[in-house]
Amino acid sequence: MAPQLKSKKRKAVTRDSPEADEVLLSDGGDDFETALSNGIQSQSEDEVDEEDEDASSDLFEGDSDLEDERSSEEGIISDEVPSDVESNPADLKQNGTATSGAAEGKDDAEGSPANYKITQDANGNPRYIYTDIDPVYDSDDSDAPATQNTIGNIPLSFYDSYPHIGYNINGKKITRPAKGEALDALLDSIEVPKGWTGLTDPATGKPLELSQQELEVLKRIQMNEVPDEGYDPYPVTVEYFTGKTETMPLSAAPEPKRRWVPSKHEAKRVMKIVRAIREGRILPYKPQPEEEEDELEVKRYDIWANEVARPDHPMNVPAPKLPPPGYEESYHPPPEYLPDKNEKKAWEDADEEDRDKDFLPTNHDALRKVPGYEKFLKEKFERCLDLYLAPRVRRSKLNIDPESLLPQLPSLEELRPFPTTCAILFRGHDGRVRSLAVDPSGVWLASGGDDGTVKVWEILTGRQIWSIKLGNEEAVNVVRWRPGTEAIILSAAVGEDVYLIAPPIGDPETETKAREVLDAGWGYAANSATSNAKREPATQWTRPGSRLEEEGVLIKFSLRKTVKVISWHRRGEYFSTVCPQAQSSAVAIHTISKHLTQLPFRKLKGLAQSASFHPSQPIFLVATQRYIRSYDLSKQELLKIIQPGARWISSFDVHPGGDNLIVGTYDRRLLWHDLDLSVRPFKVLRYHKKAIRAVKFHQGGLPLFADASDDGSLQIFHGKVVGDMLENATIVPLKVLRGHTVKKELGVLDLDWHPTQPWLVSAGADGTCRLWT
Repeated sequence: MAPQLKSKKRKAVTRDSPEADEVLLSDGGDDFETALSNGIQSQSEDEVDEEDEDASSDLFEGDSDLEDERSSEEGIISDEVPSDVESNPADLKQNGTATSGAAEGKDDAEGSPANYKITQDANGNPRYIYTDIDPVYDSDDSDAPATQNTIGNIPLSFYDSYPHIGYNINGKKITRPAKGEALDALLDSIEVPKGWTGLTDPATGKPLELSQQELEVLKRIQMNEVPDEGYDPYPVTVEYFTGKTETMPLSAAPEPKRRWVPSKHEAKRVMKIVRAIREGRILPYKPQPEEEEDELEVKRYDIWANEVARPDHPMNVPAPKLPPPGYEESYHPPPEYLPDKNEKKAWEDADEEDRDKDFLPTNHDALRKVPGYEKFLKEKFERCLDLYLAPRVRRSKLNIDPESLLPQLPSLEELRPFPTTCAILFRGHDGRVRSLAVDPSGVWLASGGDDGTVKVWEILTGRQIWSIKLGNEEAVNVVRWRPGTEAIILSAAVGEDVYLIAPPIGDPETETKAREVLDAGWGYAANSATSNAKREPATQWTRPGSRLEEEGVLIKFSLRKTVKVISWHRRGEYFSTVCPQAQSSAVAIHTISKHLTQLPFRKLKGLAQSASFHPSQPIFLVATQRYIRSYDLSKQELLKIIQPGARWISSFDVHPGGDNLIVGTYDRRLLWHDLDLSVRPFKVLRYHKKAIRAVKFHQGGLPLFADASDDGSLQIFHGKVVGDMLENATIVPLKVLRGHTVKKELGVLDLDWHPTQPWLVSAGADGTCRLWT
């Protein structure tokens, strides 16, 4: 009869403990164990019908096949099964317990305890139950708490109408715990138990009690500590892959033959290398011998071994020597070298770095009474440092005079002439003198003040020649002479009105020429009025009236706001006015021959402060609070924007050469700009304590400029400009002129230079004008 083919599948080995067997069978497990438990119950209770018996018998037959297969492969699966059990299974059926005890005794005799127990299954076959494996490593898993109430996530409020609150694992009802007055009375009558929290467990409805260990965990969590008491945040590194032979290998498969049989391929390679070494084709590595430095080649010299005097030579560096001792270092110095009490106390109170000497001269009767010097070792150590750090090369020191590093400024005697003293004092205005101007001939001086009058003075004598009152309540803000000596014309601004005056101070021919220049534009103004009837002019040029015309005031026109600045073109045909409060119409250009006023800017960025014509080119400069813009009148375009960097510009003036300008600011700074060099200031001068009101260049060829400040002083500077582009301007402060009295925080308001002489005229808030020569 042919042998029956056995299955190649291995039997599933059960490693559950005997104590957990009943729980495992009752709770379920895999399908096989469930069917097996059903079969056992059917045989024991005899309550199953025949179909179930057939199914269980079929199941047992399959199980017997698995047992037969397992018995044939026991040698592979486990080496710990005794041989007598395999040979006599009938004895196991009759007395399985005794057999297992014998097997255990045998294992104990051999020295290795058995990790299994032998029981009988439903068919009477032996069944091996292995004990649980105890893990070596510290597992992070924790056992889940045994659930007492099995209602799940259902709220306990659903059981409010029932006397119970759920069911346990066996299906029995869990009664509701006591509560209310009875519980309160009970708690009042007894002491608070240990671990009492006052909370209710939502799963059981009973008071929640915590153990001491749980309380300590909560305490550590509140203190931001690690909950585990024995937790080490820096554990020792555990090497999981080591060469240590483990008791339980990862695989029970036998070792392959290739691990212990010598390799023929490796033997061939080794013999090949051995033959190459014997034949000399492979030479073993030999480290190169260390080359010892030949000390004979390195020559060392002691440069101070021989202290014989040598002639002076750059290569001869004598050793630095200590100064010879003096009388102070003697043990018995003269009395004049000994310090008194005050000197000794001053030496002791002074710091060590501030002391002139490191010791105090002391008098001793004999040399044997001299004590040890406490700073002996320190001085010797510093002496060694001096010798060690002494330079080996003699270097010649640079003897530089600090004064030679300063720029060579010319002496004041070389920079003369410049004004130094007050020669003439002009008095006559009631209130402040706001503006003044010297005529192109240098004979007359015009001034205007808060009293609304314009006065003309003779400069050399200080005598008042002519005066007229233009305003009753408003002050004369600015007066300026027209350039040129053929006609004497004076312009003055009173509030919003601008007057053109031909004062009767010269010869009749000059006065007649001035009237002709001013009256020439009346015919052109009448023709332009008829041709441009639809176009409204910027302003109307009119006659001031018979009374003023008899005094020499010939033309008057009004602007929209108060006029602060008047600047004439070098030809005398045009002049500009600035009204800072007029915004877009702040700057206006007027033509005398046409009696015409033009507004060159539709929109001006910022508040206009001043304006001026270029002395030689068709360029018009307009100053706002922070910037000065330069415009080309012929091309009608913006050339550049000069950035003084000031908070508020008060005034500016262009050098007669046209390449430099000075800017005065209310933040007490005087700025010199080189227009060919940069838009930034070339030099910033700060010599005043208050705001600078006016600045002015000398227009007669002398390298002088001056500024006037509210501190009541004038500063005179020497400013030399050469044509060489490689040489910068020379700026030297010369003199500070003081004489004006400060009233209501206002000092010197305006100044002007004589056209030919180094004379300066200033107007002050004290109501006087001064001539400085």
